[in-house]
Amino acid sequence: MNSSVPQDYKVGPGAYFALAFAAVFFSGLLGGKEWYGVFDFTTLNGAFGKVVSKASLDDGTLTTASSAFRGSGAMDGFLFALGLIPAVMFALGMINVLEHYGALRAARKLLTPLLRPLLGIPGTTGLALIGSLQSTDVGASLTRNLSDEGQISEKEKDVFAMFQFSAGAMITNFFSSGAILFTLVAVDGTAAVPTSIGACIAVMFIMKIVGANLLRLILSFTRKGDAA
Repeated sequence: MNSSVPQDYKVGPGAYFALAFAAVFFSGLLGGKEWYGVFDFTTLNGAFGKVVSKASLDDGTLTTASSAFRGSGAMDGFLFALGLIPAVMFALGMINVLEHYGALRAARKLLTPLLRPLLGIPGTTGLALIGSLQSTDVGASLTRNLSDEGQISEKEKDVFAMFQFSAGAMITNFFSSGAILFTLVAVDGTAAVPTSIGACIAVMFIMKIVGANLLRLILSFTRKGDAA
């Protein structure tokens, strides 16, 4: 870790409250259409609308179908990249506000004893770690910000990036795509997937840690001069 970062921090109750708010805000726990959705990052970030792509008149009833307006090919790629800008700007803005109230100091003090032996990274990465479970863009932008500020070393950045890369945006992607598998039923009436959602999440999270530590082990031999 960069030696210029001080090790003694004065962390008050406000800093811990800011950290708790950040953890809930970026975790996706309050996502949805209820009133508490105003405290969820993805809900506030929003999404592009849809346009009517097809309309038909059947027996006097007008039926319409909607689709995204992004298109396909290079045009779709450009608009997809353009759509990342609001999420990244919003995430960095929120982190700057929370950092002002001491959230990063509280994260460093609370999470370093856990993350340092587990992944070899400082507790400062705690908010980026939480954000990466919901959005790959948030995790990547916050990690870059930590690196630019010298709060994580090059080796720590690589290990942390490996953690995020494996099963990226785990919670969002799993519940939006994978959770449907648990509704399937076999012919005999039993569940088609003989496990639970919790077990699947645990396996993914554990393997994220395993993958990060494999890279950490490799880097310990190839970059012996780096701090771990």
